[in-house]
Amino acid sequence: MDDDLGQALTAVGPRLRALRRQRNTTLADLSAATGISVSTLSRLESGARRPTLELLLPLARAHGVTLDELVGAPPTGDPRIHLRPITRHGMTMLPLTRRAGGIQAYKLVIPAGSRRSEPDLQTHEGYEWLYVLNGRLRLVLGAHDLVLSPGEAAEFDTRVPHWFGAADAEPVEFLSLFGQQGERAHLRARPATGPTGAPPPGTDRPAE
Repeated sequence: MDDDLGQALTAVGPRLRALRRQRNTTLADLSAATGISVSTLSRLESGARRPTLELLLPLARAHGVTLDELVGAPPTGDPRIHLRPITRHGMTMLPLTRRAGGIQAYKLVIPAGSRRSEPDLQTHEGYEWLYVLNGRLRLVLGAHDLVLSPGEAAEFDTRVPHWFGAADAEPVEFLSLFGQQGERAHLRARPATGPTGAPPPGTDRPAE
């Protein structure tokens, strides 16, 4: 580590000289801009003076560069998060959170033509919030049979028997927040209509 630090500090002098020459700035001009004496600047560029933070900060400002650029700091790691999608029961889930516990966020995609004729209702501990991005999502929740369109959301206690899938043969994309507890949001959904255009029995809209 000491060798790496020594090499980095040794490289500061030539870098300072190159930056000053690129800007066509004299040592006197740089001294006036930074308040650092000409002799100190000359010794920094030649490597005869060890650079310190008090000297490097005004020099970085004067040259219009960051302190990392001035000392040649190594680049930081890639800040992007590469989450792997999971495919289950013909549905693709992309985790949007990585922390254990608490509310978990997912983006789910149901491909075209994956509609199931008979919903298989499930129950488990937790609370879920759904928001439709594209397509039409069918949500069977207890006695309710609902269809959510883009921009509509629903929330429910997952201890209530539930199932969701594509409402038609088109693909569906939606967001899901799942946790043991969560802030309630308004339910904005309309029941699936029967052949006459009226909601089928037992599909009254839940109160908001």
